[in-house]
Amino acid sequence: QVQFVESGGGLVQPGGSLRLSCAASRSMFSIYSMGWYRQAPGKQRELAAVITSGETTNYADSVKGRFTISRDNAKNTVDLQMNSLKPEDTAVYYCNTRPPLSGWGQGTQVTVSS
Repeated sequence: QVQFVESGGGLVQPGGSLRLSCAASRSMFSIYSMGWYRQAPGKQRELAAVITSGETTNYADSVKGRFTISRDNAKNTVDLQMNSLKPEDTAVYYCNTRPPLSGWGQGTQVTVSS
């Protein structure tokens, strides 16, 4: 059973924007911190952004000032607004709890290239 479904990825030129969405199926969604993780080719998975149950946010230095994470507890969704995209943002993006407490979804591919 899929717990997280990511969507919104695609091909975008440098400097462009994308908005990713994550639909969560786990009950009591509102009590968990949620994160957007990413894995670039040849690199380890990293945490890009996190939002707590109290909606406190934190970001990796590489995305700070460009990405914004948000959540809608009524809809069990977590979004990631990505602006000023760079080629190094190219990765598969996943959502999960922080720390990860269950399996990973398929993720959504983000490719930043001219």
